[in-house]
Amino acid sequence: MVYLGEKIGRFGFGLMRLPQKDKKIDIQETKKMVDLFLEAGFTYFDTAWAYEGSEDAIRQALVERYPRESFQLATKNAAWINCKTREEAIAQFDTSLKQTGAGYFDFYLLHNLGESRTRFFDDYDMWDWVQEKKREGLIKHVGFSFHSTADELEEILATHPEMEFVQLQINYGDWENPAVQSKACYEVARKHGKPVIVMEPVKGGMLATPPKNVEAVFKVADPNASNASWAIRFAADLEGVITVLSGMSSVEQMKDNLSFMKDFSGLFAKEKEIIEKAREELKKVPLIPCTTCNYCTKVCPAEIGISGSFTAMNYLTLYGDKTAAAGQENWLVGGHGKKRANECVKCGKCEEACPQHIEIRKELERVCQELL
Repeated sequence: MVYLGEKIGRFGFGLMRLPQKDKKIDIQETKKMVDLFLEAGFTYFDTAWAYEGSEDAIRQALVERYPRESFQLATKNAAWINCKTREEAIAQFDTSLKQTGAGYFDFYLLHNLGESRTRFFDDYDMWDWVQEKKREGLIKHVGFSFHSTADELEEILATHPEMEFVQLQINYGDWENPAVQSKACYEVARKHGKPVIVMEPVKGGMLATPPKNVEAVFKVADPNASNASWAIRFAADLEGVITVLSGMSSVEQMKDNLSFMKDFSGLFAKEKEIIEKAREELKKVPLIPCTTCNYCTKVCPAEIGISGSFTAMNYLTLYGDKTAAAGQENWLVGGHGKKRANECVKCGKCEEACPQHIEIRKELERVCQELL
């Protein structure tokens, strides 16, 4: 399939979760995965300046071993991470060039736009800077990755129509999730005619082990298909998708992914019905009915990160992974400058403002017990 003048398979190798050995990236295992990926006819690799060790690893496993024109390499600029000046933000690009040894980047992304992070790219005028690099031939295509609301995505794309593509978190579990807004963000991108790169199709591995009632739907339909195969194919079937990134961590995961993506040409109607049934089963899991409207936060005198706490708690309920849920809480609450659930003063103003009539104080106590 050709997008932006590039022939790209619908499956991409996400380099965020590469195999580890002795707490370092296992280069030899990564080389085996790269070889299998290329042998299957796929060519898109996705790394980032912020993925510790990843750019250096892909230099050794890919760039130094294959002709540069035989693959596409994407990396990202995170101007919001410890950058106090424009020069520090720009320096990430030179570091990426050095670490990857790639000479140029086929796809270059402004990394993780949304909320307070977007202003760094505005303040440092990174929008014009990436266009300069494109004119210099050091970048072929410019876009951005995004984690926030559809309304904010609409604003960014309207302000920066020069962006060629957008990378979004899309999976069947988050398709209608009010905290992630996968479907709504996808529709905004399509409205603006922007091709989409999909990240987190398996939700960081969570959909590889979904709730039992969800897994049962898939196993009845096809006992031999992995849970991950349903998740990745759901994303790959969407119109306008450039490629679907899978953050594989082993040769076994690579082989499984290639087994169903190598000849993938789209989902059959029956398969779409099965995924819809699985999504309906997912809705039956008893979750805190928070829609992240954040009316509660606006009246909270203690500035508690209520919706972030509830998103993390729902994560725990759905997938049973306390470590991952605690990581979500840390990012969605502490990482966004909000106070944690254990600092709630129990005034009740939040409950008066909540349109969903959630017993917020009771649920925050549960967050404290389970995640803090």
